[in-house]
Amino acid sequence: METKTRVCRKCLLRDMEEAEAFKNMYDYIANLNPEDKVTDEQYEQRLLMCRQCEHLLSGMCRKCGCYVEMRAAMKIRHCPDVPGRW
Repeated sequence: METKTRVCRKCLLRDMEEAEAFKNMYDYIANLNPEDKVTDEQYEQRLLMCRQCEHLLSGMCRKCGCYVEMRAAMKIRHCPDVPGRW
C-alpha cells in the first residue's frame, strides 16, 4: 500500500510531527549569545510573518533554503524576500 507524503505548507518545524528531529537546531538557538539574538517578542513576530509568506514550505524558506526558525532568531539576519518582511 502506497502512503502519501504530507507536504506542510505554512508550517514551522515546531508545528510538525518531526519536530524532535530538529532538537539540535533548537538547542543551537537557545545557546546563541543573547547579544546576537532578537527578543522573544521579535522572534515570534518574525515567525508570524513567515507563516503568512508564500515562500514557506515545511519550515524552510524557498527563497534562500534556510530554516526560518533559525534565521528569525538572529539579529544580523533578515528576510530574503524583496522587499524583506522583517
